[in-house]
Amino acid sequence: MSKLLDQILSRDNLLEAYKQVKANKGSAGIDGVTVDTIDDYLREHWKETKKQILERRYKPQPVLRVEIPKPNGGVCQLGIPSMMDRIIQQAIVQVLSPIFENHFSEYSYGFRPNRSCETALVKLLEYLNDGYEWIVDIDLEKFFDTVPQDRLMSLVHRVIEDGDTESLIRKYLHSGVVINGQRQKTLVGTPQGGNLSPLLSNIMLHELDKELEKRGLRFVRYADDCVITVGSQAAAKRVMHSVSRFIEKRLGLKVNMDKTKIVRPTKLKYIGYGFWKSPKGWHSRPHKESVQKFVRKLKQLTSRKWSISLSERITLLNSVIRGWVNYFSITDMKTVMSKVDERLRTRIRVIIWKQWKKKSRRLWGLLKLGVPRWIADKVSGWGDHYQLVAQKSVLKRAISKPVLAKRGLVGCLDYYLNRHALKVN
Repeated sequence: MSKLLDQILSRDNLLEAYKQVKANKGSAGIDGVTVDTIDDYLREHWKETKKQILERRYKPQPVLRVEIPKPNGGVCQLGIPSMMDRIIQQAIVQVLSPIFENHFSEYSYGFRPNRSCETALVKLLEYLNDGYEWIVDIDLEKFFDTVPQDRLMSLVHRVIEDGDTESLIRKYLHSGVVINGQRQKTLVGTPQGGNLSPLLSNIMLHELDKELEKRGLRFVRYADDCVITVGSQAAAKRVMHSVSRFIEKRLGLKVNMDKTKIVRPTKLKYIGYGFWKSPKGWHSRPHKESVQKFVRKLKQLTSRKWSISLSERITLLNSVIRGWVNYFSITDMKTVMSKVDERLRTRIRVIIWKQWKKKSRRLWGLLKLGVPRWIADKVSGWGDHYQLVAQKSVLKRAISKPVLAKRGLVGCLDYYLNRHALKVN
């Protein structure tokens, strides 16, 4: 057994990988093994699985491919490996990532330790504020599905030079996918959705990073999202065409020339952010499409047709609010958060009013909230005029922000202000 594979299959490394996969949760692969049943499965199968890996006989299970509808049409394809394969892939990543980190570019920010969307954003704003305001936005067409596997494996070999580990990685590249019950071969691409995919994508696109650095270009890359900033429109045109040729001829990847474009910062959407300029310089904020997607999700969770308790609904809302605000909290979005808060509270009031249903129940509810009887008696007769009641009646004051906060609802604006203060200080 190679020294590298010995590290990958060591008890400590596998235990760490197991804990990481369990923490990430996620759906079952094609074998139906879940986070809850993986322990029994490992007890029964791990010894034989390890033996097969050591003898290069192990065959990963095909990835379950599901399609997630996009809000603006089309679908996003998501791959779900089996739970066992997720653990093995994670074990590989934990050993190989530190090795490749010594080679990766300073300007690559995706899926790397101590780097994030925020660090990519800070670097991009630095370029813009230095006067490089013409942007080449490179779009790689179906990147994860089109990676040339032989070229990728030659890049892996160049660094690790370990036949046993390379054989295992190649098996994951060839493991296939199951779509609508039908198994298909995967002769190109990387196992999207798997734990290995981010590392392999960075290995592949490191060649692009090296080329851009050699040319002295200012760029930021987060996974397959790459933008290059230059000082003039003429330079942007030259860079766009020459870099696109390099990607297609040298890397064997496909550039989507319909979406690859030259833009000014105010027209750019990058990793969910938009950009604006003040007398003090360029700043970031959530792109309007990101805000719209967030609002749509909150709207979905506050549908009055959905029969669910208020406590359960608030738990789901809080999870979405915290996740979205945490991602964008480095930016200035007080106005946006204030507007979203107001709409959200209105929708919750509508839900409560609908749940009360009858006039007698609505009267009881208003009285319990401290509304004077004469007002409660009048408003309870307004019937199912939901928006009118939620926005124009005493219900708005009765079910106020403090009342909803007491029920556990996280306020978008308050949570943002707290998170923003932590990040900027």
